[in-house]
Amino acid sequence: MAALAFQLEATATGSKARAGKITTGHGEILTPIFMPVGTAGSVKAVSQQQLKLDVQAQIILGNTYHLYLRPGTGVLEAAGGLHKFNGWNGPILTDSGGYQVFSLAANRKIKEEGVMFQSHIDGSRHLFTPELVMDIQRSIGADIIMAFDECPPYPSDYKYAKTSMDLTHRWLDRCFHRLNETPDKYGYTQNLFPIVQGSTYKDLRKASCEYIASKGATGNAIGGLSVGEPEEMMYEFTAHCCDSLPEDKPRYLMGVGTPWNLLECIDLGIDMFDCVMPTRNGRNGMLFTTQGVINIRNVKWASDFSAIDPGLPCEISQYYNKAYLRHLFVAKEILALQLASIQNLAFYLWLVGEARKHILQGDFSAWKTEMTAVVKQRL
Repeated sequence: MAALAFQLEATATGSKARAGKITTGHGEILTPIFMPVGTAGSVKAVSQQQLKLDVQAQIILGNTYHLYLRPGTGVLEAAGGLHKFNGWNGPILTDSGGYQVFSLAANRKIKEEGVMFQSHIDGSRHLFTPELVMDIQRSIGADIIMAFDECPPYPSDYKYAKTSMDLTHRWLDRCFHRLNETPDKYGYTQNLFPIVQGSTYKDLRKASCEYIASKGATGNAIGGLSVGEPEEMMYEFTAHCCDSLPEDKPRYLMGVGTPWNLLECIDLGIDMFDCVMPTRNGRNGMLFTTQGVINIRNVKWASDFSAIDPGLPCEISQYYNKAYLRHLFVAKEILALQLASIQNLAFYLWLVGEARKHILQGDFSAWKTEMTAVVKQRL
């Protein structure tokens, strides 16, 4: 099976926004794209059928660390990989566990060999090396697999950021070496994306982009942003990285973000996004809609019988009303979590789809300015 291919279809007038097409062993992805996060093999509160039919998702994520702990690679291999295990027949991307190096700082120890984790489930200890992480992702069977990296916290001093970046680069070499000496497991190509690091230091970011680009991977990712730095700084370093990464390969900004973050970063040249925000915020009653942001728990919606989001071409968003959804949250009904998650994911996928449409039409910049004001307003 051929490796991942990227076709750049258009660049927006007066912007670096791009429309493209990624081809994988499990189908095509039209960019810019948002990828729902299914950490443990499931996007929380949303079935695979709903992801396809209601959300219109094209690719979803899994996480190496979580799937390694549960259900384990033995179960995944016996099933024939994550696609067959969870019934999702579209493309899948797996995060390498590098983010857990950041987020589980209290339960891990970093050394040259790899990272010693203490399981958040039972306290057992596991050494994640670049080689093991590649083997786990082979077993999971994702179409796009991420390099094992260290994501430094914000703020980091220059010495720590450089030491961390150099370690990430050495680990990347080991990731490529391991993949080159092991076969694809399930009859399609698994594509390794390196990850740019370097914290908030321009010279480190540029050096990391150049090192990553030299590997000639089928796509590249930008990590270590949206970890607590100011929003404007995130935009500044995203732009800086986009200027240094190859134009003919997809660019993936990891862990970002709000709807307005997506619009701004599409403008800067990003093609792929993921974030837990639409589902996590949805489960807490925050809805992202085509009219703005809603806290559906507020009493003002108690007698509002208008559709959840009349402007969104999603049947669920138009079938159920705001008052009913608020009632479900107040009554602590599980359906509330499902409907809010579907609303937010469908909105995110609609938003990147609209961005793509306006890039192709040639009026992206004007549309983006107007849409940013809309999605930021609180209703």
